[in-house]
Amino acid sequence: MGSALEGRHALITGGGTGIGAAAAQHLNDEGAKLSLLGRRIEPLRAVADGLAGAAVQCDVTNPERVRAAFDDARAANGPIDILIVNAGIAESAPFHKMSRESWDRIVATNLTAAFDCARAAIGDLLKSDNGRLVFVASVASLRGVPYAAHYAASKHGILGLMRSLAAEYAKTRLTVNAVCPGYVDTPMTDQSVARVSEITGRSEADSRAVITNMNASGRLVDPQAIAKVIAMLCLPHLGDINGTAIAIDGGTSA
Repeated sequence: MGSALEGRHALITGGGTGIGAAAAQHLNDEGAKLSLLGRRIEPLRAVADGLAGAAVQCDVTNPERVRAAFDDARAANGPIDILIVNAGIAESAPFHKMSRESWDRIVATNLTAAFDCARAAIGDLLKSDNGRLVFVASVASLRGVPYAAHYAASKHGILGLMRSLAAEYAKTRLTVNAVCPGYVDTPMTDQSVARVSEITGRSEADSRAVITNMNASGRLVDPQAIAKVIAMLCLPHLGDINGTAIAIDGGTSA
């Protein structure tokens, strides 16, 4: 087990599955204390219990609950040194059929909640010797996505938020970065497969192939690879990596 992050408190939103759970493991391996936030307490506990971390139930679209959950995390593990903003959802629809309700739901979860979480932690992050803020964005932050205008808009917004904070706090010890995965082998992609199958009438296997081939590599991205990059961005000696969006997509955005 590493010790580069020994004693440092890392809070991860959406920490019970997929990228969040993988990031928790890698940050734990580097010695960090963990607080995992999410809507469903069972998967959070399953991950947290294995890593001696804290599981805190939180709907990130509720700003009052965000503030309370961050206070609960501090009570368990002290001031926040590292914040991984990972919670997010995806939906798809042709733009002419896209509802305002769907738009509001996507933006509230993917962008507004990211603002609320960053605001809830910023005081701690600026007081830390090496504060780290990492947003989990998407290749949809870097290009347009047919049938997912709301999702792409929310993820473009994440990069605008990240770059603005990186510039604003460039003279401090805080760094702010983002990772931009392609389609990842996670439950969210499973949900996307189901939506494609429902919309197009294709089989699940054909729908999965369609999504997988949206990555230039022709394969889904391993969440462990993304987690390793997240953990790397949190290391104390990498303070000059700031305001960067790292694509992890098998060459799709090349």
